[in-house]
Order: sequence, then structure tokens, then C-alpha cells
Amino acid sequence: FFFKQKTAYEIVDCDWSSDVCSSDLRAIVARLKENGFEVTGWDRDAVAMKAGTDKGMTAAPHPRAVADSANVVISIITEDNGVKHVFRGKDGFLSGDVRGKLFIDMSTLQPMTGRELAPAVAAAGAKLIDSPVFGTIPHVLHGKLYAMVGGDAADLERARPVLEKLAGKIAHMGPNGAGYAMKLCINLGLAAFIQATSEALALGTREGLKLEQMLDIMSEAPTANGWFAGKKGALKGDPADVTLDLKTMRKDIMSMVATGAVNGMPMPLSAGMLASFSAAVAQGWGDKDIGDLAKFFRENMGQKF
Repeated sequence: FFFKQKTAYEIVDCDWSSDVCSSDLRAIVARLKENGFEVTGWDRDAVAMKAGTDKGMTAAPHPRAVADSANVVISIITEDNGVKHVFRGKDGFLSGDVRGKLFIDMSTLQPMTGRELAPAVAAAGAKLIDSPVFGTIPHVLHGKLYAMVGGDAADLERARPVLEKLAGKIAHMGPNGAGYAMKLCINLGLAAFIQATSEALALGTREGLKLEQMLDIMSEAPTANGWFAGKKGALKGDPADVTLDLKTMRKDIMSMVATGAVNGMPMPLSAGMLASFSAAVAQGWGDKDIGDLAKFFRENMGQKF
């Protein structure tokens, strides 16, 4: 049944720059289309909309029309207020008849947002699961994303035929909001590694060490990982493709600190990272890749001798 039904893919303001957003939309539409789905979508960005329609997506005028067109709706939205508006605002998902529909939100949000929206969606006769993912464009094209799902197990099973076309691994984390929580935990570790690497490279160069040699040695160190290997060029300062921009990671760190506050848990490391990422965004680096934080540190942080 799911393989024959229409599936709407809605991306309002994705977690990357416009060019990457368009690439992501093309990739998801292409993946769903090649697996037999009809795809209807909406994005506030005209470039992203064209990217989707070029791959066979039917354009919708607003989120309500997306929800009207299908029984399963996927959304990826940059921040919490945005997703709330897309669900509850004028011409939002819930402004129409959504009885019996399933919403799969793949955004990176605060867990409390999932816990707030789920009852509103249920009151409208529909179901909501949060299913943030990690992976890159090739992972999308080959259905190898990793999905971390919050919501009822029965709703996950209903979503599985769609999710399995995009994600090679699917983990049920718990009730609504649990998927978002896991994604924040993942991104906390990534941001901490980026911060530590940026500080280390800045410290080493101030001590007269050669940047290239430092990167070569660090690639063999116990802390080496796949992200480091793929980002050596960006860490060195070479032009890099934007896979996740600094302003979006800053947003995620803000969500980490806010979630910690709700739970009465201090987040000193996250607070320090927030200061660093905020400094980069304030000085115009927000649209650059997260790997560019290392160059920002070397060029802008601390006294120059």
C-alpha cells in the first residue's frame, strides 16, 4: 500500500545553505521517485523548488497543499519556530483535514518541540514522529541515512516503508522528542570535536608548528575519525563544500543549552562552544562550512603577535 500511495516531501528551510538545500531536495526527490513514490513538495526558496521539480516533484503552493496531497508527509525545517509555524500557522499542515495522515519530521530540533506538537497533531486526527537523520547527499541517494525516531512504535512501523527507502538504519529511541534528543547528542560530540580541533590547530600554529604537518599527524592520532579525514582541506583553509554551515550548528548548540536548562543540567562545554560559533557567525562566517571554524580561529581569535 505504501509503495503505491503518494508521499509528500516538504522542505521549508533546510539545515544548509541554499545550494546544499537544493542538492538535498534533488537527492531526496530522486530517491523517492526511483522507488515508485509520487512526490509533492513545497519550499520557501525558489531555487530549492526548481531543484525538486526538475527531478519530477509536483510543486505545492503552501504546506497545507502538501498535506492535502498525501497520507505521509516528510518535513525538514531549520529551527523550532519554523516547524511550529509550518504545522500550526496560516496555510500550515493542520489548517486542513489531516485525519489519518502520518507526519515524519526529519528536522534537528529541541525535544520539547516534538512533545509540544505531537498532542496538537493527534487532536487533529493525525500522527507525528520525529526522525532526524545523519548522513550526506550520497547517503541519501543510496538510502543509507541513519534515522533516529521518537514516537509510538506503531507509527514508526507505518512510516518504515518510506523511511527504509532513505535510511539504511532506523533506531527507535522512545516517545516523541527522543529522536531530536539523540540528534542533539550526536551534534554535541561533533561540535566539541570541531571546537577542540580548531583550538589545537590555532595553538600549534602560534607555537610555530606547520599546519600541514599537524594535520598529517592528527590524522594518525587516537582522535582521528572519518569526519576529520573528509575535512582536512577545510581545516587547512582550502575552499570546501558546505555540508553543514556554521550558523546552523550554532542553532543546534543553542538547542543543546536550552534542553540542558529544561532538564536542570549545566552545559559548560556547550556554552563555550556557543560563544565560539556565535563569534564566527557575528563576523560573517555563518554560511561557511563547520570545518571552516578552524580557519576562523587562526585568523580571528586571540591576540596576534
